[in-house]
Amino acid sequence: MSQDSASTSAHAHLDDDARLLAEMGYKQELHRGMSAFSNFAVSFSIISILAGCITSYAIALNSGGPSAITLGWLVVGAFVVCVALAMAEVCSVYPTAGGLYFWASRLARRNNRQWAWFVGWFNFMGEVAVTAAIDFGCATTWMAFMNLTWGVHVTATGTFLLFVGIIIVHGLLNTFGVSLVSLLSMVSAWWHVAGALFIVAMLWILPDHHQSVGWTLTGWHNGTGWTFGPYVLLMGLLMAQYTYTGYDASAHVAEETKGAALAAPRGIVMSVVVSVIGGFLLLFSITAAIQNASPAGIDKLLGTSTGLPPAQVFLDSLNSPFMAKFLLFIVCMAQFFCGMASVTANSRMTYAFSRDDALPGSRLWAKVNPRTGTPTNSIWFCIVLSIILTSPALFSTTAYLAVTSIAVIGLYIAYVVPVFLRRRQPDFTPGPWNLGKWSPVIGWIAVVWVIFICILFILPPGSPVTVDNFNYAPIAVLVVAVFAIVTWYAGGRNHFMLKKIEPEGDIDPEALREAEPSAP
Repeated sequence: MSQDSASTSAHAHLDDDARLLAEMGYKQELHRGMSAFSNFAVSFSIISILAGCITSYAIALNSGGPSAITLGWLVVGAFVVCVALAMAEVCSVYPTAGGLYFWASRLARRNNRQWAWFVGWFNFMGEVAVTAAIDFGCATTWMAFMNLTWGVHVTATGTFLLFVGIIIVHGLLNTFGVSLVSLLSMVSAWWHVAGALFIVAMLWILPDHHQSVGWTLTGWHNGTGWTFGPYVLLMGLLMAQYTYTGYDASAHVAEETKGAALAAPRGIVMSVVVSVIGGFLLLFSITAAIQNASPAGIDKLLGTSTGLPPAQVFLDSLNSPFMAKFLLFIVCMAQFFCGMASVTANSRMTYAFSRDDALPGSRLWAKVNPRTGTPTNSIWFCIVLSIILTSPALFSTTAYLAVTSIAVIGLYIAYVVPVFLRRRQPDFTPGPWNLGKWSPVIGWIAVVWVIFICILFILPPGSPVTVDNFNYAPIAVLVVAVFAIVTWYAGGRNHFMLKKIEPEGDIDPEALREAEPSAP
C-alpha cells in the first residue's frame, strides 16, 4: 500500500469514527492515536496475569489449593470469556468512552437515564477502587522486592508513600499524551507475554523437583476453617475472578482508537482470551514448582515473610536467589504497567461521566487539554480520589480492604447490567462485531455467571468470622447503591444526560423529566 493510500485509509477511519460518535451525540475531542493492538494492550495490562495471579495466589492456595488455582482458573476463564463476548457485542454498536453507562442508557426501554446513572456510579467507584488496589498492590510488591534485595524495612507508612509516588508517576505518564500511553501499553503487553514465558521457562528448567501433573491439577488444601468442600472450592475461585477485571478499558479508550467499532470489541475479548491461556501456563508452572506439597509445606508458603507465596516458590525452587529476585522484578514492572493502564481507563470513564454532567464539578473534569488531547483534569481527579481511598491503609489493612472491596463486585455489576438490558431489548441492531445466533445463549450465560459470582463475593471466606476476615463487600455495595439513589433524587435527574438522550433535534429538559417515571 502506498503512503498516500495509507494516509487516505487512516483519514477514512477517523471520519467514520467521528461520524459514529456524532450519531451518539458527542463531539470528537480526544485524539485518536491508538491502534487496535494498543486498545487490546490497555485491557490486557489491567487484567495483568503477572499482577493478579501473583498477588491473589494465596486466596486459592488457602481455599482449595492446586485444584482451585489451575482448574479453577480455566473454569472461571470460560465464563468470563462469555461476559467479555456479550459486552463486546454492545461495544461494537456504541464505541464511546462512557462505555457501560452509555450502553445502559441506549438499551433500557424505560428510565434509561436512571439505569445509566446507577451503572455509571458503580463503574466510576469500581474504577477508582481498582486503580487504588492495583497501585497499592504494586507498592506492596516493590517493598517486598526491595526488602529481599536491599534489606529495606517494610512499614505501613513506607508502603503508602511509595504508593503515592507510583500513582503520581502514572498520572504524569498519562498527562503527556495518548501517543506515549499507546507506546507504553504496547511495551506492557509484550512485557507481560515475554515476562510470563520467561518465568514459566525458569520454573521448568532450574528446579530439581516438580510436582506431578495430577497433584498440580487436582491437589487439595483447606485452610479456611470451613469443612464443606464445595464451598471451600468456590471461595478459591475468587482468585481468578479478582484477576479477570478491567477489560472494559477497551471501551473507555474507544474514542482514542482508530476503527473503534471493530477494534474495541476485539480488544475486550482478546485481552480475556490471551489472559486465560497465559495465566494458566503461569499458574500451572508456579504450582508444579512447589517443593513441599504437604499441608505443612503449603501452610509455610501461606505464612511466608515475603507476603507473596509465589515469591517464596521462586526462592525455594530456583536454587538461585538472584534469579528469584529477578523474576520478582519482572512481576514488579508488570504491576507498574498495570497501574498505568488502570489510570488511563479510570480517567477516560471519569471524563465521559463528567461530559454527561454526573459528577460534582463536571465542567472541570470534562475539559480536554488542547495540546495533548487528553482529559488532564480527570486524570489528576482520579489520582487524588485513589489516594484518599487508600489512606486507611496507613492505620489498618482491614479498613483498606473494606473500602476497596467494591472494586470487583462494583465493576461486574456495571458489566452485567448492559448485557441484561441488551437481552431485554428487541430492537437492538448488532454492529459490525457481533455474535450472530450465539448471542442469546452467551448473553444469558454471562448474566447468570455474574449473579453467581456476586453472591460468592458477599459470602464469608473464612471461619470463624472475625473483624479481620469479615467480608465487607455487601456493605460497600449497599453504600454505593444508597449514594446513587440519594444523589439521583437530590439533583442527578435534573441534569444527567439530558442533552444526550436524543442526539438528533433539540430537547426540552422539563418535558423529558415529566415524561420519565420516577422509579427504576
